[in-house]
Amino acid sequence: MAEYNQVYQKAVYYDIAFNRDVSREVDFMVALYHRQTGADLHSTLDIACGPGYHAREFAKRGIRAVGLDLRPEMLVFAQEQAALENVTIQWIAQDMRRFELEEPVDMAISMFDGIDALLTNIDLIQHFQAVTANLTENGLFLIDVTHPRDCSFQDYGTFVYNGCRNETVVDVVWATNMPTFDLVSAVAQVNIEMRVSENGRQQVISDTAYERLLLPQELALLAERSGMFQAVGWYGDFDLNQPLDNSPASRRLIAIMQKVR
Repeated sequence: MAEYNQVYQKAVYYDIAFNRDVSREVDFMVALYHRQTGADLHSTLDIACGPGYHAREFAKRGIRAVGLDLRPEMLVFAQEQAALENVTIQWIAQDMRRFELEEPVDMAISMFDGIDALLTNIDLIQHFQAVTANLTENGLFLIDVTHPRDCSFQDYGTFVYNGCRNETVVDVVWATNMPTFDLVSAVAQVNIEMRVSENGRQQVISDTAYERLLLPQELALLAERSGMFQAVGWYGDFDLNQPLDNSPASRRLIAIMQKVR
């Protein structure tokens, strides 16, 4: 997800619409790491973590977790939720292109289109270099974005997310402006609306940001161009037996990069 400042400042409302059980996704990541490296996963970095759903799930399993996000409001909310769940996580507010961890981690993840906020090749190369600099030897980087079938040059699509908590109802409509990706830059201007019904009052929070469409060969090439990663796997769901393809069972584009020596 790109940098939607107005919406991302509303961390509680965001959580009502987007909160979900990520245990299956984390199961996949733990199994993937073991398959790829032959070792157990001991530490993780959740990039553009928002409320830290994955970081918190890792921490519940005794895996050291770090959550990184540009929005301090999100990290404050994430820390509050982690405290309620009695888990300890390090939260850092930094730019995903330039960050430094106190200790390297075994695996980094970028979920739910978080990487699409990086609009240029230079941005992406800097990001890959920052990630690999903070990984242990043979560390993995998992990138999760929308399947190309569901968001493409021909049709961006419209996505609706909603939830209800304590009589507060939140609907998020992603892409209210029928955006199109520029054919050269692969960047689109995307408008979204967060519609909130709370205590009998209605409000609409409108926001705009730019997103880049990323396809497998671009991701692989830019990762390799960074000089520090190679693509080692492509999946269509959080299932080791589901490759990235055009079947209905392939719901996401999940790229796996491994740090090279």
